[in-house]
Amino acid sequence: MDGTKPAMESNAEETQDEGQESKGCFECCIKCLGGVPYASLVATILCFSGVALFCGCGHVALTGTLTMLENHFSRVTTDHATLALVIQIFQYIIYGIASFFFVYAIILLAEGFYTTSAVKKELQSDFKTTVCGRCITAFFMFLTYILALAFFAIFGFTAIPVFLFFNMWNTCTAMKSPDANITSPDSICVDVRQYGIIPWNATPGKACGATLGDICNTSEFYLSYHLYIVAFAGAGATVIALIHYLMILAANWAYLRSAVSTHEYQDIKTKDDQDVEAEARSKEGQNSSYS
Repeated sequence: MDGTKPAMESNAEETQDEGQESKGCFECCIKCLGGVPYASLVATILCFSGVALFCGCGHVALTGTLTMLENHFSRVTTDHATLALVIQIFQYIIYGIASFFFVYAIILLAEGFYTTSAVKKELQSDFKTTVCGRCITAFFMFLTYILALAFFAIFGFTAIPVFLFFNMWNTCTAMKSPDANITSPDSICVDVRQYGIIPWNATPGKACGATLGDICNTSEFYLSYHLYIVAFAGAGATVIALIHYLMILAANWAYLRSAVSTHEYQDIKTKDDQDVEAEARSKEGQNSSYS
């Protein structure tokens, strides 16, 4: 019996130590999760998703569009040389947009981590935000506002190819519909020259009847049309993410300003209390000396 008591006591101590360790790990996890800027994290995920959809689908859709034009609407290379150059420039711009927003979203996420911890420490009187930190937040807020306007313009520009492909798709669907009652399908044409994509002297420049139906059945048309739709949705998601970032940055800047004002008020109040206490002590000293 005496031999079992030390063993039982050691087991109890081990169980207590394990409980304290698990409690410490749990509190550490809660503390770490409390410092995560969830709003910035959601905006970052949305920004990554939107930019990835816009850049990836847009790049492939531009390539498919050029292939479709070369095969069916402009068989002479010199007629669409300018268009090919413009598409190539757009694809390089897409590379730049993808790289820039990948870095910028990470920077904004890091800024969210910094601001969240800074506000908590400021409220606990363990940390003081600097003017430089608040200026950085204001700078990111201004830059995000400019980027949101720019990407809103890109969002509107992305709607143009969606509209053109939709018109072409709608025309092909109307030709195939049994309720259309079309007597001469060859009179139904799609002329891409009227959109300014290729010059007026490009040959053939338009597709009619059965030729138009064959174009709508090609993989280039089908894939490009749906990829443009996805790229359009990705651009919209990116605009929403930037607006979300803008609200977060504005809120963070306001929190920092409020925390600074609170801290300054506490410093002034502490100083006044110390002055009152020092004055009271000096009066007590004078009274004791007179007595």
